[in-house]
Amino acid sequence: MKKFLKIFLITIGINFFSLNAFTQKTTTGNWFIYLGSQAINKKWNWHNEVQYRNFNFIGDLQQLLLRTGIGYNLSENNNNLLLGYAYINSQRYLPNGIDKVNSNEHRLYQQFITKQNYNRFYIQHRYRIEERFLSTNFQMRARYFLALNVPFTEKKMVKNAFYASAYNEIFLNTKGDIFDRNRFYTGIGYVINKNMKAEIGFMAQTLATSNRNQVQLIFFNNLPF
Repeated sequence: MKKFLKIFLITIGINFFSLNAFTQKTTTGNWFIYLGSQAINKKWNWHNEVQYRNFNFIGDLQQLLLRTGIGYNLSENNNNLLLGYAYINSQRYLPNGIDKVNSNEHRLYQQFITKQNYNRFYIQHRYRIEERFLSTNFQMRARYFLALNVPFTEKKMVKNAFYASAYNEIFLNTKGDIFDRNRFYTGIGYVINKNMKAEIGFMAQTLATSNRNQVQLIFFNNLPF
């Protein structure tokens, strides 16, 4: 645990100084992410999530995302159907690069998550449909998320294990330009205990007309019934 905290803090420090030294020049921002799932009983769970996204390391807010939902397991601890709501506050820079415009989005979503485990390989698939209530219009979007965790200091995802993490997520619009964006992420994680883990990694986001990179600091909190 102490070794992980030392590595984690050093990595945060390196990212902090490197990103803030070039705040006006870099295209790399930072996302602080909390992902929680609390079991209500053996079948039902409550999802809760906070994402604080910055144009730089911290302090220049790009987006605040709050997401929640109620899920139901079709099988024991797996194959989860979930209905949820998200609130998103975005602060986008105008073309002059100085002033920002503020906008809010309300979002309903439905998703299905299924997980598989093959030896050291922990795989997750997530299929999500979103109904997006924007300030100027209404949009729908489909998302597919594929994630992989592979522990390398232990044979399984157990307490004190370090693991490699990767995911790819593609976003598709139902109208207009079909391709919305793609996110590819790689990182290193640490299993704090059977209910909590933390990761730090790098995400490359590709949009239809631009690209942007993000350093991600992620904390997972999954409490059983």
